Amino acid sequence: MGPDIRRDRMTVAGKLTFTRTDLDFLIMAEAIQVQFAGALERFIHERVEGTGIYSSAGEYIRDLVRRDFEREEERKWGWLRDELKAGAEADEEDFVALDVAALLLKAKTRRDDDG
Repeated sequence: MGPDIRRDRMTVAGKLTFTRTDLDFLIMAEAIQVQFAGALERFIHERVEGTGIYSSAGEYIRDLVRRDFEREEERKWGWLRDELKAGAEADEEDFVALDVAALLLKAKTRRDDDG
């Protein structure tokens, strides 16, 4: 059986430690390099080494970006849900019957008049 890839760590540029899995991911994905120094570097090391939740700095950073992405997606979809909420919760008598054929004819007439 091969070595445990999660424990096979490498230090990149004397800074943060990444697992081989992290490096494989970086090779497959577009490479984005970020350097942290001072308090931020110490903070990242504390998160990785102190909590046991993350096995590497790369895993921690990917998790932060993923969570930010998910928050942004939720914000976008939340706006749409809020816009549709009134219609979804309205009583049936609040709706107005529409004649689709008449609407299409009106739109075509308007287009022909403008065009």
